[in-house]
Amino acid sequence: MKICILGAGKMGTWLTDALCLDHEVAIYDPNLEKLKYIFNTQRLTKLEQITEFGPELLINAVTLKFTIDVFKEVIPYLPKTCIISDISSVKTGFKEFYEEVGMRYVSTHPMFGPTFGNLKALREHHAIIISEGDHLGKTFFKDFFLSLGLNIHEYSFIEHDETIAYSLSIPFASSLVFASVMKKQDAPGTTFKKHYDVAKGLLSEDDYLLSEILFNPFTSEQVEKIRLKLKELLAIIDEKDSNKMKEYLAEVRQNIKE
Repeated sequence: MKICILGAGKMGTWLTDALCLDHEVAIYDPNLEKLKYIFNTQRLTKLEQITEFGPELLINAVTLKFTIDVFKEVIPYLPKTCIISDISSVKTGFKEFYEEVGMRYVSTHPMFGPTFGNLKALREHHAIIISEGDHLGKTFFKDFFLSLGLNIHEYSFIEHDETIAYSLSIPFASSLVFASVMKKQDAPGTTFKKHYDVAKGLLSEDDYLLSEILFNPFTSEQVEKIRLKLKELLAIIDEKDSNKMKEYLAEVRQNIKE
């Protein structure tokens, strides 16, 4: 398949590495400097070159903030039969956009950042395919994700954002709060070190990626739950109430029980 990827950021270049050996791939970015170290892929810097390439599938891998604007800029240069797609971590507004454009589309979300996304070790990671969209496009991404060993889930647009608010916003917010009060320790405990490594890995991601997840319209409700549980825990600590602490811990253990 002829595939054009928009944006030579971390995710865009990761996609070229993952797809270029099995497909004819081109990557578009007006900044030639970003394309310097991309191989086995056609490098495009002008919109007219996308027309010349004639993609069958377009994967928009730019930052969420610019995804729809870039779509609008590029679509006039695409074949009418081209399937357009995004890999955005928040899907708010995308269904309406796709329906307005009227082209075949598919929307997915590989649920790992390129920092953690080692192509050879993805079997513990997950990917979401949005149930609305073109059948051929969904089949392509299902086969692609399966070839990487990813665990695949199918949700509607709104189910996706609700799920992401829970599965990513809660750990993101928790890690950020931990890191915001953290002090360097010469002899850190094992639990501290584990939390530190998680927070360090999270903060190595792009600011826009973190913002995308936290600006999900369903995030606020989840963070509010954290605030209420912290308030409850703080009250138990202040009161030194052993019985309430026992009940609190029992509730928490039940939540993580497999």
